[in-house]
Amino acid sequence: TLTVTSANHWMTAWLGLELNMISILPVIAKQKHPRSTEAATKYFLTQATASALMLFASTINAWQTGSWDIMQLNNKLSCILMIAALAMKMGAAPTHFWLPEVMQGTTLATALLITTWQKIAPITLLYMISNHTEPIITLSIGLLSILVGGWGGFNQTQLRKMMAYSSIAHLGWTMTVISIAPNIALTNIIIYMIMSAPFFTLLMTTTSKTLQTMTTTWTHTPTTTIILMLLLLSMAGLPPLTGFTPKLLILDNLVTHKLTLTAATMALLSLLSLTFYLRTTYLLTSTAPPTTTQSTTTWRLKPHQNQTTAILTPIALFNITILPALLT
Repeated sequence: TLTVTSANHWMTAWLGLELNMISILPVIAKQKHPRSTEAATKYFLTQATASALMLFASTINAWQTGSWDIMQLNNKLSCILMIAALAMKMGAAPTHFWLPEVMQGTTLATALLITTWQKIAPITLLYMISNHTEPIITLSIGLLSILVGGWGGFNQTQLRKMMAYSSIAHLGWTMTVISIAPNIALTNIIIYMIMSAPFFTLLMTTTSKTLQTMTTTWTHTPTTTIILMLLLLSMAGLPPLTGFTPKLLILDNLVTHKLTLTAATMALLSLLSLTFYLRTTYLLTSTAPPTTTQSTTTWRLKPHQNQTTAILTPIALFNITILPALLT
C-alpha cells in the first residue's frame, strides 16, 4: 500500500497493487475451509483482472502521450479504463459482485481489512488522477453504487454481507464527488474507515456474525450495544454524529456545481441504506429476546480491553464540530 501511495510511475503503482494482492491472499485463505478458499480465489481473479486493465490503460497512455507519470493521464480512453479498473479494485458498482462474497467467506478481522486498508491504494490513485476524470462517469458509478449498496443490504441477515453493501454505498458517495472536490471524497472515505474499525472490532469482541446473534448482546454487554447502535446511526448519516458531516459536505458541493438533481437523487437513495441500518439498530436495542442464553461460552467476552475501539469510537461518533476546521 505504501509503495502505491508514494508512486509517481504507473509501473511502480501496479507493482505495489500486485504485492498488496499477493500478500492478502493467504490472510483470506487462512481458515481451512472451502468457503475461505473460494473467497481467496474470487478475490484473486477480480484483482488480477483489474490489475491487467490498469496496466493496459497506463500502457495506452504512455503510447499516446509518452509519459508514465500518474498525474499525467491525459488520454481519454486510458482515463475511462483506469477508472473502471480502480472501481473494480475497490468494489464499486457495477463491478462490486466479488466484495460481499469475499467478505462472507473470511473472518471478521479480514473483512475489516478488506473494507478499510485495501481501499487505501486505489483511492489514492483515483485522487491523483481526479483532475483528468470525466465527472459524468464518476457520477454514474457513484449513483449506481449508492443504489446497489442500499438495495443489496436490504434483505441481508449476515452482518459481513451487510457491511459489504454498506461499503459499496459509502464508496458511491466518494465516487460522486472525486472529480469535483477530491479532498471531500478523501475525507468521506477516511471517516468511513474510522466508523468501520470500531464496529468490526466490537463484532469480533461479541463474536456476532448474524442479526440473530446481535439481539442477545444487550443482556451481557449493554455498553457495547449502545456503542454499536450509535456507530450504525453514524454510518447511516444521522445529524449529530460524524457520518453526517461528509454527506452534508458532498451534497453542498454538488449543489454548488449545479448538480441539484444528482444531490437530491443521492439523498433519496441513501434512504435505502438507512432502512437496513435502522432495522439493525431496532434489533439491537428495541427487541427483548429471552435473557437466558443456552450457550455459556459464546457470549463470554475476551478479558483484554481493546484500545483501538476506545480511541476510534469517540472520533467515529462526535468529531462533527472539529471537521470544518480540518477542511479549511
